[in-house]
Amino acid sequence: MSGMASERNKVVCLGRIYCDIIFTGLHEMPVLGQERFAQDVTITGGGGAYITAAHLASLGRPAALLTRLGTDPLSRGLDAELATSGIDLSFVERSGDAGPQPTVALVKDGERAFVSRRAGRSRPSTLEQALAARDVAHLHIAEFATLKDNPDVIALARRLGLTISLDPSWDDHLIRQDAGFFELCAGIDIFLPNVEEGRALTGESSAEAIMHSLRERFPLVVLKRGEYGAMASSQAGSVSAEAIPVDVVDTTGAGDAFNAGFLHSWLETRDIEKSLAAGIESGALSVQSAGGAPSRLS
Repeated sequence: MSGMASERNKVVCLGRIYCDIIFTGLHEMPVLGQERFAQDVTITGGGGAYITAAHLASLGRPAALLTRLGTDPLSRGLDAELATSGIDLSFVERSGDAGPQPTVALVKDGERAFVSRRAGRSRPSTLEQALAARDVAHLHIAEFATLKDNPDVIALARRLGLTISLDPSWDDHLIRQDAGFFELCAGIDIFLPNVEEGRALTGESSAEAIMHSLRERFPLVVLKRGEYGAMASSQAGSVSAEAIPVDVVDTTGAGDAFNAGFLHSWLETRDIEKSLAAGIESGALSVQSAGGAPSRLS
């Protein structure tokens, strides 16, 4: 039995994959009717599922991407990056209606604006197969929109003995207006919002009040606070950690990188203090280059 337990160490990351087109070095954000020019542009794979999986793989944690990917030129343009990512791509479903899914990110003085397109349905035909794979220990759901599209996935993962995490990922309509948000999240082990998402979900303003409110709903809450670090709270107690000072190039995907560091450590140790430090380290690494995936993949 112990041999079987040791084999179960892979994280399956479920969510949409995007082609991120990231403009940096903008002096001014565009306004209607006017053109702006950026100093640099990076084109790379995006979406929380991919970014978290890529960082997990770079940390040495087996990770699989569970997603649908298009057959259009923009989607195909990600093939080389995916192939060298170290991620298990066995559960990536290719389909003509799954793309293109671009995200255009405009970065100025550390602030970002995004425009994205979602294509097709979000449920991969490989979902049940991926969760039932014998080496899988944990399911990470990269955005609430995917959970809403696949409301049975938590029950399925729990039946198979997996632990489950969710990053709600900002979606103004779903987070602010979905009355069934917390009901759909029942069964989540680790909830990983940032402060803006926490405020929208709880109506609270301070980090402490947000944490207190969310802890009534989830066994373990990890609140990402950007330049102010992060906090974690569970039955075992609450801890906080400061951010690591670094030169910030682009914060795209920093929260997803944090998720990877936290989950990698938590799955190994179940120690929230060590896991918080590991999350902050991964997030700090991510912001030092453009794009969310580890820079060696860019």
